[in-house]
Amino acid sequence: MPTRIAVLSDTHGLLRPEVLEVVQSCDCIFHAGDINKPEIVETLRSVAPLYIVRGNNDKDWAALLPEQLTATIDGLSFFMVHNKKDIPAKLDEAEIVVFGHSHKYFEQTVDGRLWLNPGSCGPRRFDQAITMAVLTVAEGKYAIEKIVVPSPSAPKN
Repeated sequence: MPTRIAVLSDTHGLLRPEVLEVVQSCDCIFHAGDINKPEIVETLRSVAPLYIVRGNNDKDWAALLPEQLTATIDGLSFFMVHNKKDIPAKLDEAEIVVFGHSHKYFEQTVDGRLWLNPGSCGPRRFDQAITMAVLTVAEGKYAIEKIVVPSPSAPKN
C-alpha cells in the first residue's frame, strides 16, 4: 500500500481549510518550517505523524523543533531543512531533499535526487501561487503531485 505524504512549508500562522483537507487524506506530514504558531503543530499532529523543522520565523515557542531532520519512509530517505542554503554539502544517502523559505514551488531531480520546495500554503506573498505537494511513495519509488490552492478571489471549479 503506497504512503501519501503531505509536504508543506511556510504556513506563517495560517492553516487553510483547503490545505487541511488535503493533509487529512495523507498518511504523514512533512512541514519545512515557518509555522509561526504552535496551534498549527498541534492540529497537524492530531491528523497524522508529523515530521517538522524550525524555520527562521519560528521563535521561542519552537526552540525544541530541530533545524534539520532525516527520515526513511517506504524505503526512501529524506532530508529536510527550512532554508536551502543550510543544506550540508554532503547529504549522505538522502534521495529526497525537502526545503522551504522562498515561498516558491520548486521541483527538480538532479543525479537521481529529488529537490522539493512545496512553496507556501500560508498567507499569499507577492503574486506567488499558494502551493503544497503530495508525495506518494512505495517500495523505494515516488510520484509527486503539485497542489495549487485556489486563492479566495479565484473562482472554484
